[in-house]
Amino acid sequence: MSKHPIARTTLSTLIGTPVLDAAGHMVGRVREMTVDAGVDAAHVASIIYKLSGGAERGKLKSVPVAETMWTPAGTFQLTDKAQPQAFVMTEHAGPDSTVAEQNSTDHLLLLERDLLDQQIIDVHGRKVVRVNDIELQWEQNGALTHGETPDPNAEHKLRIADVEIGTRGAVRRLLKGLPHATVNAIACKFAENSIPWDFVDLIESNPARRVKLKIEGERLAKMHPSDIADILEELSPTERTALFTSLDEETAAETLEEVEPKLQKALVESLDPADVADILEEMDPAAAADLLAELPEATSDEILEEMDPEERQEVEELLEFEGTSAAGRMTTDYVSVNVSGHVADAVQALREFDGDTETITEIYLLNADEVLEGIVPLAKLILADANSELVKLAEPHFVSCNVNAASKDVIELFDKYNLRSLPIVDKDKKLAGVVHAEQVIALLRAER
Repeated sequence: MSKHPIARTTLSTLIGTPVLDAAGHMVGRVREMTVDAGVDAAHVASIIYKLSGGAERGKLKSVPVAETMWTPAGTFQLTDKAQPQAFVMTEHAGPDSTVAEQNSTDHLLLLERDLLDQQIIDVHGRKVVRVNDIELQWEQNGALTHGETPDPNAEHKLRIADVEIGTRGAVRRLLKGLPHATVNAIACKFAENSIPWDFVDLIESNPARRVKLKIEGERLAKMHPSDIADILEELSPTERTALFTSLDEETAAETLEEVEPKLQKALVESLDPADVADILEEMDPAAAADLLAELPEATSDEILEEMDPEERQEVEELLEFEGTSAAGRMTTDYVSVNVSGHVADAVQALREFDGDTETITEIYLLNADEVLEGIVPLAKLILADANSELVKLAEPHFVSCNVNAASKDVIELFDKYNLRSLPIVDKDKKLAGVVHAEQVIALLRAER
C-alpha cells in the first residue's frame, strides 16, 4: 500500500473507517470528527466513533485525537492512555431545546454535519463556495508525516489542510463505501480544486446554536467592502445576517454602502434598530439618509431615535430633500475653513475630519455667514507652505449647484467641467453639502 494516503487523507475517507483498541481489536467505526474553533481551529479535536459490539453496540464514544494514532492500514488505534467518553450527538438545537447533556455537540463544530455541502467563504478568493470534502494531514510530534511508521509514544494530531470544492471531492463522496484504493484511483482522474483551510471563514448560520463557527472573522474586515458585498449577495438570508453581524461597525457601514438597495433594506430590517443606528452613524450621512428613505416611516423613525443627536440631525436634514434633487444626492461630510485662514488651518481641519477621508479632494472656503467663496484643491494644499493664505491657493473659477437642481443637471456639470466633486449651495449661496464623483457614478448605474 502506498504510504502517501496514510499521511494525507480526507474526511470522506476516514468516516466509517475502523477504530481499534490498544490491543489492535476493532471496537467501532468513525462516525464524526470535531473541531473546537475556540481552542484550536487548525486541528481535529476528537473523533466520534460508533461501537460495533457488546452491550453498548450502536452507542457513540468520543476520544481526543491525541489519544489515538494512525496505523499503516489507515485506521485509528487507541493508545494505552486513551479514555473514551460517552457522546451524545444532538441535532441543531433550537431556541426551545431542553438538551442539557454535558458533552453534546452544541459547543463543537462537527466536520461532516456542519461543513460538508455547506456554503463557506473563501476569504482568499473573495467568494462563496460549497464544501465537497475536507483534506487532512497527520502530524507526529508537531511535524507533518510522510508515511513513516507511527510511534506509539509520540503525540499525534490531525491537521485540517484544505477544503475540497471541486469535482474530486464530490466523486470521492459519491463512491463512499467502495475500497479506498478504488475510490482514490477514480477521484484522482479529476483535477484538484481546493482552498487552504487558512483562507476559509465559516458562517454561523443558526443564531440559536451556541457553536461559534467563525474562526477568524477579523480577516473579513481586511477585505474590500465591495468584495464583502458580493459575498453577502450569494448567501441565504440567515447566513447573510450572520455574516453581516460578525463585522465591526465601521466595516459593516462601508459594506452596507456597497450592496444593492433591496439587499440593504433586507439586512437593516433583520437587525435590531439600536444595532442599525450604530452602523448608520459610521456611514456617510447621504448614504444613511438614502437607506432610511427606502424603509417604512415607522422603522426609519425608530432607527433615528436610537442615533446620537448630532448624527441624527444631519441625516434628518438630508431626508427633507427630494431624492431626485441635487440636495438629495449630496453629503454633509466635507472639510471647510474660513476664507481668511492659512494652510495650517486647513491641515488641522483635515486632521479633525471624522468622515471618509478618501472622498476629500478639495477644501471649501467659507465666510462668516457660511457663504462659499472659494475652493482649494487638495494637491495645492499639500505642496504649499503652512503659512500660505488659502485664498491665494483657491481656484480662479469654481462651479456650484443649487440644492433644488435636478439630478440630470448635476450629471451634466460633472461631465462638462470634469469635476471631482460639486458643492451644493442654497438660495443664499451658503454651502449645504457636496456631491462626490462616486455618488454620480452610483446615480448613473441606478438609471441604467
